[in-house]
Amino acid sequence: MGFTNTRQETEHKGFDNADEVRQFPNGRAEILEIGGGEVGRFVFEPGWRWSNDVKPIAGTHSCEAPHFQYHVSGQVAIRMDDGTELLAGPGDITSLPSGHDAWVVGDEPAVVIDWFGASSYAKTG
Repeated sequence: MGFTNTRQETEHKGFDNADEVRQFPNGRAEILEIGGGEVGRFVFEPGWRWSNDVKPIAGTHSCEAPHFQYHVSGQVAIRMDDGTELLAGPGDITSLPSGHDAWVVGDEPAVVIDWFGASSYAKTG
C-alpha cells in the first residue's frame, strides 16, 4: 500500500456553526468546509419535496447533484429519472447519481449527512 504526499491538518467543526447555511422552502442545507472538502447536513421538514422546494433554485428538471449520504432521521423517498424508487430511513446509506427527485415521507423531519454533492446543492448561480 502506498502513501500520498498530501498533508492532512487537524480540524474540528460542527454543524451548529456551519460555514454556510442555504435556506429553501421546508428545509436547509448546512455546509462545513473541512479536510479540503465540503460536508453537508440537509434538514428536510415534512412536506419538503425537491421538485417543489429546490427545483426553482437549481433551475434543472431533476436534481443534478450526485449524493453519497447517511440518513440520520426521518424518511426520504427517492425516484430516479429512470423510474427506480427507494425509501431511505435512519441508518441507511444512499449513493445517488445525478437525475432524481426526493421527498419527505411522514411527519418527522428528515436529516441527511452528504459527503458528495453538498457543495452545489441548493446553490444559486
